[in-house]
Amino acid sequence: MAVAGASGYAGGELLRLLLAHPDLEVGAVTAAASAGTTLGQHHPNLPALADVVLLPTSPETLAGHDVVALALPHGHGAAVADRLGPHVLVVDMAADHRLTDPAAWEQFYGGEHAGCWPYALPELPHADGSRQRHRLPGLDPVAPRRLAVPGCYPTAVSLALAPGLVEGLLEPVDVVVVAASGTSGAGRGARAQLLGSEVMGSMSPYGVGGGHRHTPEIEQNLALAAGRPVGVSFTPTLAPMPRGILATCTARVVPGTTAAQLREAWSSTYAAEPFVHVLPEGRWPRTADTLGANSVHLQVTLDSRAGRAVVVAAVDNLTKGTAGAAVQATNIALRLPETLGLATSGLAP
Repeated sequence: MAVAGASGYAGGELLRLLLAHPDLEVGAVTAAASAGTTLGQHHPNLPALADVVLLPTSPETLAGHDVVALALPHGHGAAVADRLGPHVLVVDMAADHRLTDPAAWEQFYGGEHAGCWPYALPELPHADGSRQRHRLPGLDPVAPRRLAVPGCYPTAVSLALAPGLVEGLLEPVDVVVVAASGTSGAGRGARAQLLGSEVMGSMSPYGVGGGHRHTPEIEQNLALAAGRPVGVSFTPTLAPMPRGILATCTARVVPGTTAAQLREAWSSTYAAEPFVHVLPEGRWPRTADTLGANSVHLQVTLDSRAGRAVVVAAVDNLTKGTAGAAVQATNIALRLPETLGLATSGLAP
């Protein structure tokens, strides 16, 4: 597998996972401004690759690989992918090919919409009883050999709320999500608001008022689960930690819904999913428990006074939220065991 954009956090995480994968090998690694430097200068946690030199990102450098992962900034992947042959499995870890609605892309990202690729959130249940994995190349023989890796927030929020929408227990309006993310979610670029002295000991909101780019992706996923449009108020916050997401998601329940019905819906939906864990009653997700793992931890309860379901999700934004999802979907596309090379256990303490 070639990795374009290997000097960033997402590219580095993908390389870490590939080193432990028995059937995927690291091929060419590329970058833009960092071309000519070694991986050890950017990812000293990967000593096995320390002396590998980053090459310029070009179709010529990426040619000859069975799989190419694009860990590039939003808006840069389509031009590269267009010059790779249809036989190459291309896995885009940016947002370029996630949205089905060109108007939503133009509103939240700007520029021309690059088109939609098969969306790589295998566990997402649909209103018709299917799962998103059945639309991925490998299981769907006519699906193009292209994969759009989900965003980190949409992974947590979509899997948190989908069971209740599929089962008709949640109303598709007045869905409210407040989520906290570690600073690695903003990428590796230097910015004043991400300096340690600005972040340590402080939390702050951003993208307030429906402006975060992941909002239309969350609504797109939840509409697939509900079988109709779903409106979401999404407020992200920046937490003083390097990685991890904790999303608190609430929605009005259909009158008469009980706590037992909620728990049964979530437990049965994910009972056979190796990477989605509904925790025992009374135990709530923590970001620390998902670090380094390709796992989502969930808990659901009923706030009977407010008539709302409360679902909390924890995920590592760099693993299950990005690079782990890329490996998981690649496994499916190559007809390998879906869990191959992916850990379900986090790091502790």
